Amino acid sequence: MRRKTCVVTSSMSRRSLLAAGGAVLAVALAACTSNDPLAKQASAGDNKNYIAGDGSVTEYGVADRKDPVQFKAALFDGSAVDSTKFAGQVTVLNFWYAACAPCRVEAPDMQALFTDFKPQGVEFLGVNVRDEKATAEAFERNFGLGYPSIVDKDGGVLLAMTQYVPPAAVPTTLVLDKKGRVSARILGVAEKGTLKALITSALAEN
Repeated sequence: MRRKTCVVTSSMSRRSLLAAGGAVLAVALAACTSNDPLAKQASAGDNKNYIAGDGSVTEYGVADRKDPVQFKAALFDGSAVDSTKFAGQVTVLNFWYAACAPCRVEAPDMQALFTDFKPQGVEFLGVNVRDEKATAEAFERNFGLGYPSIVDKDGGVLLAMTQYVPPAAVPTTLVLDKKGRVSARILGVAEKGTLKALITSALAEN
């Protein structure tokens, strides 16, 4: 069964989440599902730029998961990414951009978890929804990120995700199981302990 809970560990986290926002990518969201707040905002045409993540953590039981995600994209270094290569490993997709304040808050924890789980074969991939190469790479240097990011300024990957589970805010973090299916979603800042538990759960599955 699918479970949904709000996870906020401190008043500071709550303030950060309420203030957090994500870029509206109208080109990517034109075909989003009707219950996606980003899609509604894009359709409204009111030129707002942000949607706040609500801090919710949604876990999807094995029976509730959709098909393995499918997309092809490029990293900032020009190399290709094919989602079919995720099979057999747990993968974390983190949607971000450099000027996103909550993205900056969670970046050190993302790097720490990447380091912790790398020996277990967990793949981390950023999905940058706004920045040019120089801006994205400056962010990665500043926070010492050791994992690569996809260039998604045209919203291609974000659009691909809407048929599985809408990201709905930036930052959003998705955990993919060993079959490449979305097993969990975090809207807003990914608390380190929560994301660690979600990754550990996905690793424990057969």
